Amino acid sequence: MENKENIKEMVKEKYADIAKQFKTVNESSCCGTGSCTGVDYTVFAEDYTKLKGYNPDADLGLGCGLPTEFALIKEDDTVIDLGSGAGNDAFIAREIAGEKGKVIGIDFTNEMINKARENNEKLGFNNVEFRFGDIEKMPITSNKADVIISNCVLNLVPDKVKAFKEIYRVLKPGGHFSVSDIVTTGELPESVKSVAELYAGCVAGAIEKDEYIKIIEDSGFVNLRIQKERVINIPEEIMLKFISQKDLDSLKATGINLVSINVYADKPEKSCGCGDDCCN
Repeated sequence: MENKENIKEMVKEKYADIAKQFKTVNESSCCGTGSCTGVDYTVFAEDYTKLKGYNPDADLGLGCGLPTEFALIKEDDTVIDLGSGAGNDAFIAREIAGEKGKVIGIDFTNEMINKARENNEKLGFNNVEFRFGDIEKMPITSNKADVIISNCVLNLVPDKVKAFKEIYRVLKPGGHFSVSDIVTTGELPESVKSVAELYAGCVAGAIEKDEYIKIIEDSGFVNLRIQKERVINIPEEIMLKFISQKDLDSLKATGINLVSINVYADKPEKSCGCGDDCCN
């Protein structure tokens, strides 16, 4: 696998391409980017269309769950959406938080930020904003959010330890996160982890479930629970674009699965009181 900065640039490029087209194009192509050379980014997605606040212009079919369904957002809450894309989850979160709430979307792809801002301008929300920024170093003050959500994005972050420490920093004491993400039931072989395109497609970037949970717990969170879990089946013809039949057969023989999970955890009410990083 390439170094972390190269991975980030590759992810930016792929999601910039996706931002330039509609969900229907993603779904009608074999890879989600309008050609037959990439990963089908919609294979992980769940149906948003019946949720209040749903806006079809903001739905690019890029998620792997419905984090707002489990996020326990209350009226007047400040909610931060990590990897906000075209604004899909942010607008649904705004519906729940109401006019006195606040929703901040963060994304490091300029094309996604622009698309989200255009969608927000059409909707006329004055309590939703989208900021350009990196999840590993958020442009947000400490102790800001009541709730943090994210949908199939943290698996794309090369340094997940930094990401969850930042989530901890930005949450208010007593706040919580609810994120949908992709994990594995075992460690992926190098033949999969080394393919950059599979990283951008939320496959190679996925880590083992127990490791994912340990990172969260080591970041200081409590009351962790998995709210939903489902196995993701990626069509063989997609995987065979990137790995050999032999490697695919070996992967299948291991019984390793890609799993979509929705994870919840609380930031404790009391912190050590000596700075953002002292407890980590």
